Amino acid sequence: MKIVSPLYIQQTKTKKFYLNLNVYRNTHFRTLNSTKIKYKDYIKPQIQALPVFEKVELIYTLFPKTKRLCDIGNILSIHDKYFCDALVEFNKIPEDNYLHIPKITFNFGNVDPDNPRVEIEIIEIQT
Repeated sequence: MKIVSPLYIQQTKTKKFYLNLNVYRNTHFRTLNSTKIKYKDYIKPQIQALPVFEKVELIYTLFPKTKRLCDIGNILSIHDKYFCDALVEFNKIPEDNYLHIPKITFNFGNVDPDNPRVEIEIIEIQT
């Protein structure tokens, strides 16, 4: 199963909150809470279409807009944080610890100027 996640959340009409660790660590907790809520609202229809899982592997693939070099761990770590919290909140996994998500992989896809995004592949692990 594949989920498509945005590279940023529209914070106000003119301000974007880019989902990356450099922005995250310097942002006020109220803004972080607000953007997390907006992220969950954005991703909710895709998550609700998923079945309930006991154990999954997550594979994050980055498709940036430009050829500018970037630290994929910087970007995908925040996507992982927000996405895993959303999976728990929408009751798709019991918790977001290693018992339920034992493997997480970060990948670079390719530059996609027309549709920059993060694709999240969810693979169910049979227990």
